[in-house]
Amino acid sequence: MSIVKPFRGLRPRPDLAQQVACPPYDVLSSKEARKMAEGNPISFLHVNKSEIDFDESTNPYSEIVYKKAAENLSKLEKDGVMFRDPKPCFYLYRLTMDGRRQTGLVALSSVVEYDAGKIKKHEHTRPEKVDDRANHMLIVNAQVGPIFSTFRQNQEINSLFNAIQSSSPQVDFVSADTIRHELWVVDRDDQILQLVRAFAKLEYMYIADGHHRSESSSEVCRRLKEQNKSHTGTEIYNYFLNVIFPHDQLKILPYNRIVRDLNGLTLEQFLAKSGEKFHIHQSAAPVNPVSIHQYGVYAEKKWYLFESKPGTFELKHPTRSLDSSILSENLLAPILGIADLRTDKRIDFVGGIRGIGELVKLVDSGDYKIAFSLYPTTIEQLMNVADRGEVMPPKSTWFEPKLRDGMVVNILNE
Repeated sequence: MSIVKPFRGLRPRPDLAQQVACPPYDVLSSKEARKMAEGNPISFLHVNKSEIDFDESTNPYSEIVYKKAAENLSKLEKDGVMFRDPKPCFYLYRLTMDGRRQTGLVALSSVVEYDAGKIKKHEHTRPEKVDDRANHMLIVNAQVGPIFSTFRQNQEINSLFNAIQSSSPQVDFVSADTIRHELWVVDRDDQILQLVRAFAKLEYMYIADGHHRSESSSEVCRRLKEQNKSHTGTEIYNYFLNVIFPHDQLKILPYNRIVRDLNGLTLEQFLAKSGEKFHIHQSAAPVNPVSIHQYGVYAEKKWYLFESKPGTFELKHPTRSLDSSILSENLLAPILGIADLRTDKRIDFVGGIRGIGELVKLVDSGDYKIAFSLYPTTIEQLMNVADRGEVMPPKSTWFEPKLRDGMVVNILNE
């Protein structure tokens, strides 16, 4: 079964939601967050990236930064900018981008189910990032940004979602990036019960984005459980804030790669070595791959189309047949000497939302020598990898549109 639990969400006044809600903490640098929050004292960036309220030399992982986040969240509630619903509710959160809609259930999910593998992962996490969000949650006493999850769609849940969306949303605004955000408060007892029962029939859920947040929630639960001699398992810290979407509504964009050098090779030598595993064609136009196992390669103001040769990868293996895996195993590691994508400083990643024009810009700047455009991973591939208990190479998925932090917050302790 899959547990979903209603909760008393802390959320912005509908007329202020557009000013409050902000991008997730991990998609903006501190510098970008400062600029975005400039002149807006109620931006939720003062909570999820509270280092912006200090001098740039301040360590963003210091206790004073977390305490400032707690102070800022408290002020938003004290000033009436945000308020808590009087009873436990679910919420429906709909995002519309370029005419495409996706609707997810905002609910609490079970840490026990997560730890048991019933909520499946497809990425490794880094201990320092887990520790950061765990410390943030504990000091702020809240989960301020949700995990983004998915489930294999079914008609019963779709029908429940559609019935709720037949009424007008309580929150409706378009953010600066032209994404429309709508929120329905589900406070009717009958609808809450129907949703609990429908989700209970799901065998698994899958984390799409937010692996560090979910792992941090598990760490927070562990710490608080150790401190609580009267632990029962029903405490709110046994759950984490989640937005759960049907898989067929989600869109993944490519996550492209840029590399600072050719590992001592000339471009001609690089192409010759690459030709052992890839068919290579020079292209007069920028290459945006149109199918799996194709790659665009840009170097020295020239574009090339790379296509994986048959037999150079495990076609039926869910993980090794991923384009990001093939590129790593057949090119980045053996030719460019990049064995660990998480630690090698010679490689960086560019989200597909920026387009392949960003790759040209970065290479032409001279800071990078070569760029690779990839075909996006599919949501079905993601779930297949997770079902095997495996992980994708780092930076294999870029989901759009992004959820906004501050739409609904979960308070950990009353």
